[in-house]
Amino acid sequence: MNEDVFNMEVRKFLKKVGVTSQREIEQAVREAIDSGKLGGKGKLKARMLLTIEELGLKHEIDGKIALE
Repeated sequence: MNEDVFNMEVRKFLKKVGVTSQREIEQAVREAIDSGKLGGKGKLKARMLLTIEELGLKHEIDGKIALE
């Protein structure tokens, strides 16, 4: 395994995850506020699940996203 290539590929994947996840969260929050489903205050519980089937990896991250 080429460590440099592997490191760059992991970084590219994580950047893609971060950028697309942020866009999806922002869009969903705006839509929920616009529709009245969400008041725009408080915190949202969030959970991210990373899986790599070939490795049997399942890594879960829980957190909260403040709206104000």
